[in-house]
Amino acid sequence: MAQTRVVVLNETKKGNPGEWTLCFQYCRYEYEDGTEENGYRFIWQRPDGTLQAARGQSRIPSIADILLLVSEAIKGGWGNHCE
Repeated sequence: MAQTRVVVLNETKKGNPGEWTLCFQYCRYEYEDGTEENGYRFIWQRPDGTLQAARGQSRIPSIADILLLVSEAIKGGWGNHCE
């Protein structure tokens, strides 16, 4: 199975330290063949700080959470990429 390296370029989070935290990230995906793509993802961070990879799925509790994280990205100047 091909490996993809993900480099987080920007991030905003919703949650409390020591608890599960929902992250919205702008990332660079680096593929084994040398190509790269940028894009956004939602991903959960465990209480120990590690990320929970979920094969393309992240349960998001509410649309309000989506809107909050996306609006923080826009306010931070990194939420308007269209690559």
